[in-house]
Amino acid sequence: MQSKTFQEVISASHVLIDAFEKVEKRPWGAEGATLELMKQVGELSKMILAAEGYYMAGRDTVKEFNATKSKIGDELSDIFLMLVRIARHYDIDLEESHFSAMKEAANHPLMKIKNKS
Repeated sequence: MQSKTFQEVISASHVLIDAFEKVEKRPWGAEGATLELMKQVGELSKMILAAEGYYMAGRDTVKEFNATKSKIGDELSDIFLMLVRIARHYDIDLEESHFSAMKEAANHPLMKIKNKS
């Protein structure tokens, strides 16, 4: 697959969101998207717990707990789509916000502490 820019990924996400909005029973708004985001985070958590062996022995033989790299990727993608949907609702430039937050994090006072060992 050819690499895409962040904005190309966002634009493709908007196309998919527009398609979903045509078939959903009612408009989601920020509330619906946030509830779906939380559901998807739960699904991701279940996949990670299964992948890392936190469940009882044999549970990984149950189809819904068969955590693969592909399934984890699907859940991450679903989470990203909900983030795009929420950002769109509030007219937030997700790319700009992300880079701004990374710059703030990089300049956090704790990032300047050197490991003295």
